[in-house]
Amino acid sequence: MFKFTITHQDSKTNARTGLITTSHGQIHTPAFIPVATQATVKALTPAHINEIQFDAVLCNTYHLYLRPGEKIVHKFGGVAEFMGWHKSTFTDSGGFQVFSLNNGLCTVNDDCVEFKSHIDQSKHIFTPEKSIQIQRKLGADLIFAFDQCLDIKADYETTKKSLARTHAWEVRSLKEFRKLNKDKKQALYGIVQGGRFTDLREESAKFISSLPFDAIGIGSIFGDPKEESRLLVAHALKFLPVEKTKHLLGIGAVEDLFTYVELGLDTFDCVLPTRLARVGYFFVRPESGGKIENKFRQRITNLRYKEDKNPPDKYCPCYTCTNFTKAYINHLYKADELLFYTLMTYHNLSFFYRLMKEMRDAIEKNKFLTLKKKWLQ
Repeated sequence: MFKFTITHQDSKTNARTGLITTSHGQIHTPAFIPVATQATVKALTPAHINEIQFDAVLCNTYHLYLRPGEKIVHKFGGVAEFMGWHKSTFTDSGGFQVFSLNNGLCTVNDDCVEFKSHIDQSKHIFTPEKSIQIQRKLGADLIFAFDQCLDIKADYETTKKSLARTHAWEVRSLKEFRKLNKDKKQALYGIVQGGRFTDLREESAKFISSLPFDAIGIGSIFGDPKEESRLLVAHALKFLPVEKTKHLLGIGAVEDLFTYVELGLDTFDCVLPTRLARVGYFFVRPESGGKIENKFRQRITNLRYKEDKNPPDKYCPCYTCTNFTKAYINHLYKADELLFYTLMTYHNLSFFYRLMKEMRDAIEKNKFLTLKKKWLQ
């Protein structure tokens, strides 16, 4: 079961609100999707994620294939049931991890990718068909076609050759998906690639649009360099169907979310808020004031917070900010207490949920640019 409905179009930008409907519920867009790499959002329970009010999480095919294995997950009813999450799930194709975790040493040909497990160095092979078969057993509502991920700095000839391979793999992914998805339980995203080259991005957007994918992903951008990335995405969007929901892979910086929501993207995933939480960074709203080491972030581990009686963000109503001081959380870090990771991660994901909720509210009132100015001035 899959459906995407645009519920409101901002009058001054391409930003829009929408609803993605799956058999596990609805996802209100634009939305940030927390990453649950190994069927868990690090340091939080599914109850925490539900309490924050997220509609979906994204799990990783590569990691769940290696352990516990897709067959075990399937025996437990799929990844949502396995992890005790009662809302929608995404799985990526595993392609990014196959290439990134092998330091570029995996063997690639037009048929498959051969790689070594980062856990025990055992050898494995992924084909487009196998990626779809694994994702079918994992049972996520929303899944991605298998593609080749390149560094955005790759040269033109390398990128062009990779794009041809990716397009062939996506056709194979789609064929395998249609064979396995007779019950219509899953929806498949085709992925636009093309590196940093406008003509290749256009070619890819047109090619993916010509195929009957349920939804569209845009890959290998990662928000940096920011202006070049924005221009590449904006150009690709000219050739993509407006009515299909679009996911931008690996985007999580506050300013990037504003940029790409304004362009008309619907969903995003990134490990940024959870990873930064674990090393001591908490996100703050622009009205919070105070010394900010990096825009929208402060570091709880700094000495000046040792006796600070204030919450991480006095404008945040989350569990962490309602109940705990910076001094206490600073103490948890210094004492190497596990609660530190939970409280920090809870706050950071709450920050991102509220940010996207404010964007949705602003779009529905045709005030997206007003909200953007407030945050990014």
